[in-house]
Amino acid sequence: MKPTSLAASLLERTFVYRAWQAPFLEQKFAPIRVHNDLRSVRRVLDVACGPGTNTRHFPHSDYLGIDLNERYIQHARARYRRNFLVADACVYRVSPDERFDFILINSFLHHLADSDVANILSHLRTLLTEDGHIHILELVMPEEASVARRLACWDRGKYARPLEEWKKIFNSCFDPVVVEPYPLVGFGATLWNMIYFKGKARTSTLSPLI
Repeated sequence: MKPTSLAASLLERTFVYRAWQAPFLEQKFAPIRVHNDLRSVRRVLDVACGPGTNTRHFPHSDYLGIDLNERYIQHARARYRRNFLVADACVYRVSPDERFDFILINSFLHHLADSDVANILSHLRTLLTEDGHIHILELVMPEEASVARRLACWDRGKYARPLEEWKKIFNSCFDPVVVEPYPLVGFGATLWNMIYFKGKARTSTLSPLI
C-alpha cells in the first residue's frame, strides 16, 4: 500500500520535508565526504536542490541550487542566503566559463522514468568542466523482501531501481570513478539502500537506454 496523496502533498511543504529528512542527512551524504575534499570544490550545481539542505556542505564554493518547486526555492533563498534558481535541469545552460566542477544529484532520479533520466544526465554532462565530476546519491530497490524494500516501495518516487540498473544508467553517460552501495540505518535496521556514484563525463555515450 502506497502513502496517501495527502502524505505526498505534505512532503512538498518545506518544514515537513526537512523534518522527514533530518535524521538521515549526514548518513546519506557521508560517502561524498569520504571520497572528496569538499574544500577544493570551486563551483557547485545542486540539481533538484529542494529547500537547500545540501547547501551547508559547500560554505567555500560558488554554489547554485536549481529546482522546479518555487516554494522550495523561496525557502532556500530566505534560509541560506545563497544562489538559488527556479529552473529545469533538462534545459538549464551556462556559458563554457561558468561550467561546474561538482554537479550533485541527491535522491531525485528515482522520481523520473528512464527517458527523463537519460535526457537529464546527457544534458548535465555538458555542464561539467573538463576536470569536473557528477555525484549522484540514489535510492536502490532491494531484490529481496525486507524493511528497506517496503520503504522503497512506499517512497514518493515511483522509479527506485535495482543496483545493477542504476549502474547501467549512470555508465551510459559517465565513466565511473566511485560506485559505492551503502545503507541508511535507523532503529538498528537498514531502512533504505542507497548508491553513491561519482563519474566523469564520457566523450561518447553507450547504447541508448530507451
